[in-house]
Amino acid sequence: MSTTARAAKAPDTRGPIRKLLTSFGFQILAALVLGVAAGLIARQLGATAEAPNGLSATLDTIGSSYVTLLRAAVVPLIFTAIVASISNLRRVQNAARLAGQTLLWFGITAFIAVTIGIVLGLVIQPGSKAGAGLEPGDPYTVGTWWNFLLGLIPQNFLGLSVSTNPGAVEGTFSSSVNFNILQVIVVAVVVGIAALKAGKKAEPFLAFTESLLKVIQRVLWWIIRIAPIGTFGLIGAAVVKYGWEKLAALGWFAIAIYIGLALVLFVVYPILVKTHGLSIKQYFSGVWPAVQLAFVSRSSIGTLPLTERVTERNLGVPRSYASFAVPFGATTKMDGCAAIYPAIAAIFVAQFFGIELNIVQYLLIVLVSVVGSAATAGTTGATVMLTLTLSTLGLPLEGVGLLLAIDPILDMGRTAVNVAGQALVPTIVAKREGILDEELYNAPREGLPFADDSADEAADDAGDADAGEPDAVSDKDPEPVGAR
Repeated sequence: MSTTARAAKAPDTRGPIRKLLTSFGFQILAALVLGVAAGLIARQLGATAEAPNGLSATLDTIGSSYVTLLRAAVVPLIFTAIVASISNLRRVQNAARLAGQTLLWFGITAFIAVTIGIVLGLVIQPGSKAGAGLEPGDPYTVGTWWNFLLGLIPQNFLGLSVSTNPGAVEGTFSSSVNFNILQVIVVAVVVGIAALKAGKKAEPFLAFTESLLKVIQRVLWWIIRIAPIGTFGLIGAAVVKYGWEKLAALGWFAIAIYIGLALVLFVVYPILVKTHGLSIKQYFSGVWPAVQLAFVSRSSIGTLPLTERVTERNLGVPRSYASFAVPFGATTKMDGCAAIYPAIAAIFVAQFFGIELNIVQYLLIVLVSVVGSAATAGTTGATVMLTLTLSTLGLPLEGVGLLLAIDPILDMGRTAVNVAGQALVPTIVAKREGILDEELYNAPREGLPFADDSADEAADDAGDADAGEPDAVSDKDPEPVGAR
């Protein structure tokens, strides 16, 4: 068994002020505070969602432009990441066992999360405490098991669809291109498995895919580096659009959701970390950069490169395993969007419409949450998952319209929990299988944000040299990313 030698770390000569200013975590927190302040100022100047002013329009443009940049890279990232992650299994010992353990722990943590959601829904009774002014409405998209299964069948190689609608001016038309993320995932999985089955003849294709993934990830690093700017715009625009009054009617519902998210993130996950003999402090300091970006971007897929990096560099999960588990988790591991949220939301809708749920329906909530996570597909929002749950339970889909007003506010917390879980499960499985680099896990978080990409390349070269020898603990990164 071989390991990649750890490169010597250059001494950090930065002063304390410079360390603080260059800290990614500080930049994100500062952007959050400044964004809230800018949003409140815009509202004081009379800006509303219907009547924006110059400041609110600027905030909205900054935020939406950043989200557009993230979304532009989603499809190529998903395809190359999944194909590469499946192909990387050929380098891992006991690949089938690791994949099975990963799925098992995805299910265990989802079960715990949905149970917490059901209990909170029954205890807090958010639907019975809903404020006035809530209007049922049709959801903009509906998820059913039948539609979910049909959606898995690719319409074409890219899961691409083009829609054309009449334009604003008579006689004109506008076209938009959309990607079905579920279909992209299915195509990528099939191509990855086929490449493994093709053997040596597929090596040039796999090498190209891994090289393309590196290019896409480098572009995403550039996008991630400007996350504080995007954060400033997104938070400021959210304050202008929703304000604090939107939370009034759905206050208890929002409280129940965030209590559930907090219990999973700060109670359940630490308990799992501790029971596996690992440091809770090191887990949080290691995963926090990805959690922060997930909170802002509201996209597990958009956060994927950073999640994978902190899982390898900070938490000590071997790259050969992390490169499979993290992309897989980014599309199917959704404790926030697919477990806590639909459980509480379904109970809220039932209570709001005066419908009494029975034990079978509660069991169906658990089943849908554990099995149906892939319906969220790592994209922003959880409406599809909620409508899937409501349709399975036979509850009115108009209930979704009650909750859409504050969905972006809730989605930030949901996505943060999703990403924390996507890094946690590979860490637990690696520890249980004896392949976790605990020295790297327990190392001080002293590296610069996104520092030393050349170290990644050196590790990749060393990993390629060992490619002929399956090795579950090769390809480790040489230096942890700082707690930012």
